[in-house]
Amino acid sequence: MRELHHFGIPTNKKQKKENYMAGAKLYVTNVADSPNKIEFLRFEPGSPLPELLQKTAHIAYKVEDLKKAMAGKQVLMEPFSPAPGLTVGFIVEEGVPIELMQEG
Repeated sequence: MRELHHFGIPTNKKQKKENYMAGAKLYVTNVADSPNKIEFLRFEPGSPLPELLQKTAHIAYKVEDLKKAMAGKQVLMEPFSPAPGLTVGFIVEEGVPIELMQEG
């Protein structure tokens, strides 16, 4: 079962409290700072992340079993760990990126 976690919105405007992810050439805000569960993503030129993610808003869900949730889906990004205790992967559904997140 999926539980809504946040909405990711690409932007070209600098946001308050951005965090920089050097390997991804990406500035990202913390969802916890948004009353609407919005994560703003500002990409630098040459970001290695998929173009679909850079140009299209995404929806993020918490899942209990990431591998199972991604099975048989169109994979946009294979699972990776952006922070200790968190693994995420991206799939494409209905033409948009969907982030699936597993804690633990």
